[in-house]
Amino acid sequence: MVDTIGDIAVAVNRMAQDLQLPSIETEAIAGFIGKGTEHLVRSVLAHVGARAGLYTDAYRSYLRHYGQINGEFSQAYPGVAEGLRALRSAGLRLACITNKPTALARALLEAKGLAGFFDAVFGGDAFERKKPDPLPLLKACDVLGTRAAQTLAIGDSSNDAQAARAAGCPVVLVTYGYNHGQPVRSVPADGYVDSLVEVPRWLAAHL
Repeated sequence: MVDTIGDIAVAVNRMAQDLQLPSIETEAIAGFIGKGTEHLVRSVLAHVGARAGLYTDAYRSYLRHYGQINGEFSQAYPGVAEGLRALRSAGLRLACITNKPTALARALLEAKGLAGFFDAVFGGDAFERKKPDPLPLLKACDVLGTRAAQTLAIGDSSNDAQAARAAGCPVVLVTYGYNHGQPVRSVPADGYVDSLVEVPRWLAAHL
């Protein structure tokens, strides 16, 4: 929903500066996105050849810097607010599931005016396991009071598609995601849309 590469790149490079590590190009950082903050930080350290013992300090530094600029260098993708509004107008309940820490995810949604669309927000620290494990989706279904087979998962990566498949949810992928540097349409899914505004039409045609 929100293109956060700008925030992430700024926080990563401020972390690197704290630890006296080389700066990292945004393109490289984009390839580390999607599997949670822990994976991001570990991948950055490996990318610059830093010793693994720096992880704890790096993780704390990254979270501090990210929290300070959360939303400042990011923007919602076109059609996100309109698409969410249409889904709510259709009487659907919505949950946001991300591998970003919950507090940061909630703050970002608030900053971008999207928080009010969701009945629940679950970050990567909400459950014992993160996507692509199906647990977060199954827990969200419990909270929403829906069956997985009747709950549409909307994502932007293979991570999201794998979690949905394992949970038994149909899945539609938006085509603008980073997806670890691979084309989103190469990921098996039930459908693909270029914008969230297309989701209500997809639902009407397929479910």
